[in-house]
Amino acid sequence: MAEISEYSRVTPAIERLAQVCLANSQINRDDYVRYNVKRGLRDLDGTGVLAGLTEISEIISSKTVNGEQQPCPGELYYRGYSIQQLTSGFLNDGRFGFEETAYLLMFGQLPDAAQLEQFNRQLAFYRSLPTNFVRDVILKAPSPDMMNTLARCVLTMASYDERPDDISLPNVIRQCIDMIAIFPLIAVYGYQAYNYYLNGKSLYIHTPRPELSTAENILTLLRPDGQYTPLEARILDLCLVLHAEHGGGNNSTFTTHVVTSSGTDTYSCMAAALASLKGPRHGGANIKVVRMFEDMEATLTDWEDEDAIKDYLAGLLAGERFDKSGLIYGMGHAVYSVSDPRAQILRSFVERLSDEKGLHKEYALYAAVERLAPQVIAEKRRIYKGVSANVDFYSGFVYRMLGLPTELFTPLFAMGRVAGWSAHRMEELINMGKIIRPAYMAVQPRREYVPLEKRT
Repeated sequence: MAEISEYSRVTPAIERLAQVCLANSQINRDDYVRYNVKRGLRDLDGTGVLAGLTEISEIISSKTVNGEQQPCPGELYYRGYSIQQLTSGFLNDGRFGFEETAYLLMFGQLPDAAQLEQFNRQLAFYRSLPTNFVRDVILKAPSPDMMNTLARCVLTMASYDERPDDISLPNVIRQCIDMIAIFPLIAVYGYQAYNYYLNGKSLYIHTPRPELSTAENILTLLRPDGQYTPLEARILDLCLVLHAEHGGGNNSTFTTHVVTSSGTDTYSCMAAALASLKGPRHGGANIKVVRMFEDMEATLTDWEDEDAIKDYLAGLLAGERFDKSGLIYGMGHAVYSVSDPRAQILRSFVERLSDEKGLHKEYALYAAVERLAPQVIAEKRRIYKGVSANVDFYSGFVYRMLGLPTELFTPLFAMGRVAGWSAHRMEELINMGKIIRPAYMAVQPRREYVPLEKRT
């Protein structure tokens, strides 16, 4: 059998096939305008094309004033509740909020005390993996990519389910609660296996504790001593809530609707959503933010010199800094323009955590970039809407302050968003009509078949 490295090698023959593919697959971009095709399901101004209806969440980024649409501070609603009111409710009570947020998203109402206690008991019951699953699945062939580990393990879980293909609502609810409960275990255990086998570090496999919240269990599973501060657990819980849902139009949630409409099982649906979220244009953005700031901190000699910061940001836009992509990561959003409410909620806690960790200087640099980047972008780019910090701008910094490895940044997004995916899967099943099947216009001209001996 060939070595793994041989399977991974791109041969000259493959390179030639890539050139053939490239030569025969490029579509004229002007054709999208000519045929009025909404590329990426978006209008030319970036507005998403309406593709469905939902009662689960709502995003507001503009309002009608005197008959015209004008940008406004961003608003986010879960089941009709303002995200600011929702988070203030559990924070003021000193409670963890992710579990009741998951209940709200999935079942359409805020739970009372008895309902929340029962839901927490259900999560605790399912917060375990089948016998020998860690040994036989997670510890075998560990991957440096925890999103791949999550997807592989989620698909494997179907083999342990006696009713994997039953898409009746009660069975899907059972499966979704199971997914919400075990995502942290799979991701953290997967990271521990990777860290042990590929990095030569010690292997820690802690057992989850039923009395702890999801956020507390993530920290105790990950850390060798299982210890954490109250502020650390609270801010991680808040991150899970803010990532739990963001309208039906984001890529991974839309994937959930598309895949669910085919009638497939929950495990395949969640694996497809994970594959979508993994992309750097979606869930992987906060990693880019952290690495961009690491480069910035290494480049700037004075982190308080605003002229130097603006010069660095201009270099990013010019494609001369960091990864030369021409992007300032964490700034701007597909929907929000004036502000991202999730970033605003997270910001105050970020400052408190930076003080606890002795990283206020780093926080000050983040705050300066948040303030200066829109100015630089406005000077260097012609944009159709405003630019503000998005939730990824601060979430990666939070995870870094919590000592979480970058390999878990996107899986942490998934640990929160699985609640939203579950809600949308259930909504699609309840209201299922036809399979989601958009149309594509063929622009390839007709050709005559050429016999093999006459092809050159």
